[in-house]
Amino acid sequence: MPKRPPRGEMIDLGGRRLHVVRRGPRGDKPTIVLEHGAFGCASDWGVVQARLAAKGLHSIAYDRAGLGLSDPGPQPRDGRALNADLSALLAAMGEAGPYVLVGHSMGGLMVRLYALTHPAEAVGVVLVDDVLPDVMESGQGARAVRAYGRAMRWVGVGARFGLMRPVAAMTGNMIGLEGEAAVEKRRIYGLGSHARWAAEEVSQWPATSDQAAIGNYPPDLPIAVVTAGVEERTPWLKSLQVAPALASRHGYVDHVAGAGHASLLGRRFADPIVRGVEHILAVI
Repeated sequence: MPKRPPRGEMIDLGGRRLHVVRRGPRGDKPTIVLEHGAFGCASDWGVVQARLAAKGLHSIAYDRAGLGLSDPGPQPRDGRALNADLSALLAAMGEAGPYVLVGHSMGGLMVRLYALTHPAEAVGVVLVDDVLPDVMESGQGARAVRAYGRAMRWVGVGARFGLMRPVAAMTGNMIGLEGEAAVEKRRIYGLGSHARWAAEEVSQWPATSDQAAIGNYPPDLPIAVVTAGVEERTPWLKSLQVAPALASRHGYVDHVAGAGHASLLGRRFADPIVRGVEHILAVI
C-alpha cells in the first residue's frame, strides 16, 4: 500500500522548503500562529488545530527548519534565525497579520521574541506551559536546560543509527494525538534528521533565551497563560510562567489539573488552550 502524502503543504523560502499545515476558514479574525516546542513539529498541534477550526478560526502550524518534514536552515538555529524563517514563511504564504501567537514549551521563547521584534503583527500571545528567559537565570532551571541539552546530543547521535525508530513506536504519541497527526508524529520521531536539528536548536537555547530577554511584553498586549497541572505543582516555575499574564492589563491564567507538559496539547486537555485563544480574541 503506498504511503499517504503528508498533511499540509511545502512552502519555498528561496531554495529550501518548510512544511506547513493550515486549518480553519479565513475570516475577519486574526490568524493563529502555533509554535511548537523543542523536538516538536506541526503534528503536535493536530488536536488544537482541529478544535480551533471547529470554532471557525484559521490557524497555522509548521515544522521549523530541519525538523519534521522541513528542509534544514543555516546555522546557528537560534531564536533570531527561527523568527526570520517564520516572518519569511508568513510572507510567502500570503498570511497577512496581525496574529495571535501561541507557543508551547521552548516555543514560548520564540513567540516572545517575535512579539517584541514585530509589535505591529502581534495582537495577543498564548503561552502553553512555556519556558521563559527567567528560567535560565535560576540555578534549577539552568541545570535542567543543560541536562536536556546533553540528552538531546545523545539522542541525535543515536538517531543516526536508527535507534529512535523503536523509541518512536512506544513514545511518539505522548501528546494524545488523533488520526493522521498521530501517525505523522510517530514517523517524524524516528527520523535521524529531526533528532539532529532538534539537538541543534536545544544547543542554542541559552542564546535564544538571551535574545527573548530583550524586553517585557507591553502591558496592553493581551497574554493568556495555560499551564500543565495544578498551581501547587512546581511553584517556582508556575510563578515565573504566570508573570506575563499578571503584568498584562488583559491577562488570563488557567492551571489545567491532570495535564502533563505534552498531554496538554492532546485530546484530553486541548480545550483550555482554545479558551486561551478565545480570551485573546474577546479582548482585542
